Amino acid sequence: MKKGYLVLQDGRVFEGVRFGAERDTIGELVFTTGMCGYIETLTDPSYAGQIVLQTYPLIGNYGIIREDFEGACCVKGYVVREQCDAPSNFRADCNLDTFLKEQNVPGLYGVDTRELTRIIREHGVMNACICNEVPADLEAVETYAVTGVVKAVTCAEPTVHPADGGERFKVSLIDYGAKRNIVRELQKRGCTVTVLPASTAAEEILAAKPDGVMLSNGPGDPAENTFEIAQIQKLLGKVPMFGICLGHQLTALAAGGSTYKLKYGHRGVNQPVRDLAGVRTYITSQNHGYAVDSGTVQKGVVRFANANDGTCEGIDYPELRAFTVQFHPEACTGPKDTSFLFDRFLEFMKGGDR
Repeated sequence: MKKGYLVLQDGRVFEGVRFGAERDTIGELVFTTGMCGYIETLTDPSYAGQIVLQTYPLIGNYGIIREDFEGACCVKGYVVREQCDAPSNFRADCNLDTFLKEQNVPGLYGVDTRELTRIIREHGVMNACICNEVPADLEAVETYAVTGVVKAVTCAEPTVHPADGGERFKVSLIDYGAKRNIVRELQKRGCTVTVLPASTAAEEILAAKPDGVMLSNGPGDPAENTFEIAQIQKLLGKVPMFGICLGHQLTALAAGGSTYKLKYGHRGVNQPVRDLAGVRTYITSQNHGYAVDSGTVQKGVVRFANANDGTCEGIDYPELRAFTVQFHPEACTGPKDTSFLFDRFLEFMKGGDR
């Protein structure tokens, strides 16, 4: 076992044991509270640029199952209390350590993840490094920023995913870091899905005459994606649209709203969300560090709110034939309470629900 360190930008040091890739790394340290779903977490492109801390203490018990990947592994590092190097699962392809080595992702275990979570909850997300030796100068850690990550994780070329069974609709999915289950949820509802790079111009999207446009999840600060925001402005009102996570934030910015960074974000599979148009509260899967400022929402109405802190979780744009949510109705991992939103999108494309 090789000793390693997690060093926070404020100088605090946590000793642990290295696993995964044996290299140093710097990233934004965030925590996620899911008790399962570490495979989907590691392969969610929305974590690009970040060192992920799992609050659940036992990670790797059921191994790595490649069939369950949600996308590319984009995390900068991985921190757990205890990692299992001998998983018991007939579906497992390898263990966690092997996977992290394959992906060149440094890991650290044997760390007091409970104390780290308390620090982040109190002080907010902060930068950190995983290293073999504690650096004398923390300037590189202090000045690190998650930037340009949508460009880094989006697909290079368009791909077409045929509908399951007969085709009912054609959907263009703009890939800002899309999870694969978004595609699957649309396919099983009879949608042929064309996944497009984030750099695709609105004119090209409209020229293909899709029945609807989906705006995917993705990483980073939404406000830095000025090109993508401009394209959404051109699309709004011209085609039915459904945005998830980053797609929700970009749509709000395109409609004249603003976003801000949360203290420590919402990352986990049990975030309660209230439907302000009804009486239901849904348990949702979430992974975001930014939120839409509800007080700045224009051309729409806030439809969903987080039951814990009241932050904006969804907006309806009835005049623009669009709606967006901050949480993940496609789950993977997490509850599927809100998968009905994909059915609502189909109603939009049929010309029904507004």
